[in-house]
This record gives sequence, C-alpha cells and structure tokens, in this order.
Amino acid sequence: MAARAAEGLASTALRNVLQRVQQAAERASRQASQVRVVAVSKTKPVVLLQEVYDAGHRHFGENYVQEIIEKAPQMPKDVQWHFIGHLQSNKAKALLAGVPNLYMVEGVDSPKVANHLEKAVAGLERNPLKVLVQVNTSGEESKSGVEPSECVELARHVKLECPHLEFSGLMTIGNADYTSTPENFKTLASCRDQICKELQISPEQCELSMGMSGDFELAIEMGSTNVRIGSTIFGARSYPVKT
Repeated sequence: MAARAAEGLASTALRNVLQRVQQAAERASRQASQVRVVAVSKTKPVVLLQEVYDAGHRHFGENYVQEIIEKAPQMPKDVQWHFIGHLQSNKAKALLAGVPNLYMVEGVDSPKVANHLEKAVAGLERNPLKVLVQVNTSGEESKSGVEPSECVELARHVKLECPHLEFSGLMTIGNADYTSTPENFKTLASCRDQICKELQISPEQCELSMGMSGDFELAIEMGSTNVRIGSTIFGARSYPVKT
C-alpha cells in the first residue's frame, strides 16, 4: 500500500515540477521545451521509476555506476539515461557495457576520464556519447570538476581528441543543501562564453546543466538547459543506516 501511495506521489510531483519549469521559463522569456528535466532516482526502487516513466517521462539519472547498471535492464529500452557526477575512469567500460541506452555523462572532469570513455565507446557499435564537462564553480575542495580557468582546455580535448564523444556542454553541482548562488550559475555561463569563442561553436551547442531540487527555478531563469531533480520528485533519499 505504501509503495502504491509513493508511486502516485511521484507522478504527481513530476507534473508539479514540469509546471514550475514552465513558469520559470516564462519568467525568463524562454520556452519550457528548451529545458530538459532529468529525474534523478538515486536509492529509489525501480517501481517508482516506472511510475514516472508511465507518466511520460524518459530522462532518468543516477550517481553511482552500480546502481545505474542494476536499474537500466529493468526499465524500458527507450529510457535515456544520464550518469551524473564524478566517474572513476576504471568504471567507464562497465558503465557503457551495462547501459547500452546511456544518453549522456554529466560530467567529465579530466582528460583521463574522457580518454577512458572514448576507448569504451569506440569498442561498441553505438552513436557518439554526449558528455558534459564538469566545472567546480564554488571552489570547494570536496567538489569534483575542473577549475573555471581549465574548462576550455578540457572541452577542447573532448572535442578534438575524442571522436567517439560528443562535447555537449558544461555542468556544475550545487551546495550540500542542493542550492547554488547566482554566482555559481554566472560562472558556468561565463565558461560557456569562453568555450564558444575559443572553439567557435554556438551557445546552442554548449548546454548548461545546472540546478537541482532546491534551486532549479533560479537556474532556469539564468539559462540552464538541463535540471537534475531528485528528492522533489521521488521524496527524500533512503540511505542504509551505518552500524
């Protein structure tokens, strides 16, 4: 009974999030279709993902390789999976092999990770893998991502040295309470401006993945094209109790 109730809450919450995305986009004179919502289901059972899928959603994200590898085969094959956050380079091959319908990696934070993904994708018969370069916009040592001053070089490496990867933009992860400051978002937008100039690409070719449950509306108003929503859709995460 509790599971069924939670399922109903998840699909209702998704509709509410999509409505808030629409409103935030309108405030910024943007189209809601310019913003992708990724439902991040970390620690949540597949039954809840299926409920959100049945409500029409297709973009789902996970933060751990083992979890996405376990969930992907249990979901329909038209799900477009996002791996979010720091990826250990030695897990790139397992990620690609275990999730044939992997849509995007958010994000690559070193040439080493890019090279391992390149090698893994090259060994498979699939389309180039979309990747976002992860930028540490807050300066916190605990956060993964390149410094803003290094974003152009890593983007150039992906674009020019990794033919089986598709450089698709930038991402940043907010604070521990799932919020970011306008300065974080401005920094990421500034990185995009630099990359577009140096690599001679249009802003439309460089996505901004920024904004989570606590700050996605502000992120959209400041130009985000990809928001990652977890607890607002699925409820608070359930972590095992450490003994």
